Amino acid sequence: MEVFRQLKPFYWMERKFIIASILCLTSATALGLIYPNLLRTLVDDVIMQGKFGLVPALSLTVVGVVTLKGFMQFLSGFFGGRLGNRVAFRLRNACYEKLQQLSFQYYDTAKTGDLMSRLTADLEAIRQFIGFGFAQLLNLFLMIIFGGVMMMTIHWPLTLITLVTIPFLAFTAIRFEKNIHPAFREMRQALSSLTTAVQENITGVRTVKSFARESHEIDKFSERSDAYQMNQVGAARIWSRFFPVMELLANLSVVVLLVAGGILVIQKSLSLGELVAFFSLIWYIIGPMWGIGFHINNYTQSKASGERVLELLNQYIHVKDVEDAVELDSAYVKGHIRFEHVTFNYADKEPALRDISFDAPAGSVIGLLGATGSGKSTIIQLLMRAYNVKQGKITLDGIDIKQLRLESLRSQIAPVFQETFLFSASIRENIAYGVQNVTMEQIINAAKLSKADEFIAELPDGYDTVVGERGMGLSGGQKQRIAIARALIKNPHVLLLDDATSAVDMETEHEIQAGFKELMAGRTTFIIAHRISSLKQADEILVLDNGRIVQRGKHRDLIRVPGPYQDIYNIQYSDRPEEEMDDMERQKRGVT
Repeated sequence: MEVFRQLKPFYWMERKFIIASILCLTSATALGLIYPNLLRTLVDDVIMQGKFGLVPALSLTVVGVVTLKGFMQFLSGFFGGRLGNRVAFRLRNACYEKLQQLSFQYYDTAKTGDLMSRLTADLEAIRQFIGFGFAQLLNLFLMIIFGGVMMMTIHWPLTLITLVTIPFLAFTAIRFEKNIHPAFREMRQALSSLTTAVQENITGVRTVKSFARESHEIDKFSERSDAYQMNQVGAARIWSRFFPVMELLANLSVVVLLVAGGILVIQKSLSLGELVAFFSLIWYIIGPMWGIGFHINNYTQSKASGERVLELLNQYIHVKDVEDAVELDSAYVKGHIRFEHVTFNYADKEPALRDISFDAPAGSVIGLLGATGSGKSTIIQLLMRAYNVKQGKITLDGIDIKQLRLESLRSQIAPVFQETFLFSASIRENIAYGVQNVTMEQIINAAKLSKADEFIAELPDGYDTVVGERGMGLSGGQKQRIAIARALIKNPHVLLLDDATSAVDMETEHEIQAGFKELMAGRTTFIIAHRISSLKQADEILVLDNGRIVQRGKHRDLIRVPGPYQDIYNIQYSDRPEEEMDDMERQKRGVT
């Protein structure tokens, strides 16, 4: 019960529904004990005595008992349903809130399909057990206790003889639970893997079709589907081994009752009505014991689901606010960034950054250039505190960013990532995503600066055009321009451009950069780019290689010095017409 002990904060506040559901179900169970007594009265006092005039009264009594019992069962289900839904509501919100709090490090390895499975199938299993299964499991023991006590009051020796197989039945049920629980846990994991395969296929369907890999995807899905099927077959085998034994033990009690009870009736030690009542009561006990496998099934499924949900809820948050974290006042933020001997590595990997130090005064433009994997994006990620640095520190206006509230820090920063993500919403809502109470005029101005206004105006619904999932329906350049507008409207003190113009043509890039010049005035800007043309105006360019800064300086200085920057420059401008060169470039190349 450790799993449900940890889940207690989510259901214990609704204990009034738990108590009400259990009391109503207990009342219905107690009312069920009236049937055997009515049968005993019918046989011994009516049929055997010939008092058939009592039959109408007994019939009306049965109708009343059935009606009241049905009403109690309805109330039990009603309260149980309210309980289960409220618990599921709280758990679902808690899981979603946890997903918002988890740091980037968790999402580096998390699978979308697995998370979706936890928020749907696993929560549903927990809801069913807490809302209905727990009360029914408790009721099972109450039925055994109530029925056993009543049988003892009728004839205790026969009770002991009849229930001799019950301990063996209980032992078998416990063994069944121990065997079925791992099977259900594996089944949940296989379902998560299956869900992940479907989610990835749907998300990447264009890539699949472009490479004609439909048959490969079908085979991959079939393998995971087969694994899920084998898990279900394995669980079915466990059921097939244990249930016949449980059924045999249950029916042995009936056989023992009929043999021993029949002898007692012949010996006049037991009345016929008492034997009939006994026969009814034994099923009152065996019925729940027979169905104990079903209840154990529900319990083990919810237990396995609870473990998966708790694994998410108990997930460690690597990046979080320290105690007494500083709240930044936007009016006093300048945007002075310093990296001081920063070293960082992702989990179980070689260092992505090694002893990085540089100073970015407020309002300066820092360019980052280097090969893939050189550490450019990592610098931006650390500045946003997506991860915590391993060594050294990063400061904003002299304050270590670890001492700042995360929300406060990130509210001063606007990123534009290379991989553009748009929500399934209107273009207007996507642009205004990072700002509250924004006006339409601000949205249009941001779109104009990012050169998105022109193509948006040509859409049927303009800014109210709803883009498809992940921005489907728009070109890569259009999505990137909307993402740039989303960053510009935030009016940040620090602007991060991670290859922000990679998906647009050269002409549009120059137009966007012209808009950036106006925006970057007074703002600290970090530009990651593969095109040197995007970095020419930077106050300082950092050339990275294998996590280290191998060159730094302005464009005009770096092109004069042999090294990686000059090599990249020569490659990119090797076929550039001489008439387009500026004086410095002409002098460098010896062109007159």
